[in-house]
Amino acid sequence: MSTQSIGIFDSGIGGTSIFKEIHAQLPNEHTIYLADSKNAPYGNKSNTEIIELSIKNTELLLEKNCKLIVVACNTATTNAVKLLRETYDVPFIGIEPAIKPAALNTKTKAVGILATKGTLSSELFHNTTDLYANGIKIIEQIGEGIVPLIETGKTNSDEMKALLQTYMKPMLEANIDYLVLGCTHYPYLIPMLLELLPKHIKIIDSGLAVAKQTHAVLKFHNLLNTSNKTPENTFYSNGNVAILKAILNDRFSVKYLDF
Repeated sequence: MSTQSIGIFDSGIGGTSIFKEIHAQLPNEHTIYLADSKNAPYGNKSNTEIIELSIKNTELLLEKNCKLIVVACNTATTNAVKLLRETYDVPFIGIEPAIKPAALNTKTKAVGILATKGTLSSELFHNTTDLYANGIKIIEQIGEGIVPLIETGKTNSDEMKALLQTYMKPMLEANIDYLVLGCTHYPYLIPMLLELLPKHIKIIDSGLAVAKQTHAVLKFHNLLNTSNKTPENTFYSNGNVAILKAILNDRFSVKYLDF
């Protein structure tokens, strides 16, 4: 099984931010990526819908013989990963907002989190916040409208800038010194956020930590690919293939698949 692919799925192109970290840390591994763009965003869907979509994506990746699955979506992780782990035999890597490092390191005792409604309302998010953020003011902001703009290639638009200015205002008023990005689409906003935020505010996302955890789990299960064969990184989208190609800088094969 060690030469089989790592499966990765997201509600669209955002999980490519996770793929890039995994590919950098594990360059020998084959990967298969599913961009479920036609159902994006997951963040405003019901728990039942999110679970159904996560099962659909998981079963497609298992049909393609993936040895491990990365749920590269905060909303899908917080709502569905527990059930996926209980249902299927392969290891799962989930994504959740990096509240812990922000809460442990904040000097102002105020941390901002930009995430989807589905993540912020989930039990897993509240449990993590309760565990690590005692005595810390958490300013939660639902990123309404962000994912559709990224999915339609408008990441650097004036519309996005106006949206982010609105969302950052209450965080700046609360004197945050850490901003946690709670959606895998949001790392693509970092260049714009760096322009909008004071220099002292640190931005945290989960990408590197997820890649390191993927490596650790593969090693634990003796699933690291040690062959010398050139790895294949295949991407499937049920949305606009051109946008996924662009965000990958045309470096990888991208195919349309109706799933």
